[in-house]
This record gives sequence, structure tokens and C-alpha cells, in this order.
Amino acid sequence: MNNKTNKKEFKHFIDQVILRRIVKFFYPEYKRPRYGYVTHAKILKQYFFMQKVIGINRKIPWPVDFRTKIYGWEHIKKGIICDPGDSPGCYINAYGGLILGDNVEIAANTVLVTTNHDKYDQRKTYGEKGIIIGSNVWIGANCTILPGTIIGNEVTIGAGCVVSGNIPDKSTVTRADNSIKIKPKTKNYQWDIYKEKLT
Repeated sequence: MNNKTNKKEFKHFIDQVILRRIVKFFYPEYKRPRYGYVTHAKILKQYFFMQKVIGINRKIPWPVDFRTKIYGWEHIKKGIICDPGDSPGCYINAYGGLILGDNVEIAANTVLVTTNHDKYDQRKTYGEKGIIIGSNVWIGANCTILPGTIIGNEVTIGAGCVVSGNIPDKSTVTRADNSIKIKPKTKNYQWDIYKEKLT
């Protein structure tokens, strides 16, 4: 029993002391709970080689999946517990400005577009409307968030939704036949993220 305990404590020490510092060096904007999320070893295993060695999304200072593409990452302002592009297959055009609050999760194959193309000259963009997303927001897989969208706090967006305009706080958004449905939530968000000890 002591051997198992000692091995567990040693692995915990390596992860929290050594690997955590490596993660912070290569990903200075990675701010996730130190406990109960994923280990720092897993973050390095999942993202480091393709992003920092091969160089796909290398300059971005938070973990980004190699199957995701982010344009204009310098125009992204994000909070804690939020790493846009860490899910596979996302496309993010942030040139028009992208603001994300705290605890924002974006699932696989989701598209966020902050600008439009000129319909009379597709080489040009216009209407840099940007996107603003509040805190404690979940965006499901295969969603599209269009330019000018403002999503409030404590919003859950179901898979496959195309979202534009304003989504009020404490809402659930689901896909309908030719549109989306917005329903108010009946409870407050339960996880107090500000009590967490972050990496």
C-alpha cells in the first residue's frame, strides 16, 4: 500500500511542480483548475508536439488542437478557464475582435466568424462586427457563431445551432427546424470558478 501511495504522491509532485511550470512557460495564458480538470502531463501530451514542435498554431499562448485553425489570435481577449480552439476541428476568424469571458467551452467543429466577405469582391472583408461571449458559456459541437453576435452569461448552446444577434443571460439555445429556440434557465450556475486554484 505504501509503494502505491508513494508512486501516486511522486506522480502528483511531478505534475504539479515540474510539468505545471513547463505548461506555464509554453502556454502563459493557460489558466485552468490545478485539480479536477486534466493533468499537466495530459495537456503536454495532447498539444505540445503538434503545436510547439511541428508549429501548427505555434504562436498562440494557450493550447490549441492541431486540427483547429485560428486567424487573428491577437484580436482575441479571453478570461480564465477558456482556451478557444482546444477542441478539434474549430475554425475561428478573430480579425473583427473576439471577446470571451471566464469559463467558456467551445466544442468540436464549431465556427466563430467575426467579419464578412464583400459580396461584390470576395477578396475583401467588411463589417468587422466582432463577437462577444459572456462567462460560464458552453457552445456545443458543430455550431456557427456569426459576426455581431453577443452571447450573455450562463448560456448553453446546443449542438448544430447557427447563432446571430443577442442571446440573453441564463438561456438555453437549441436547434429548431429552420431557426433556433431560446429558453430561459430556471437555476443559477452552480460552479463558483473563482474559488479554484489555477495553473
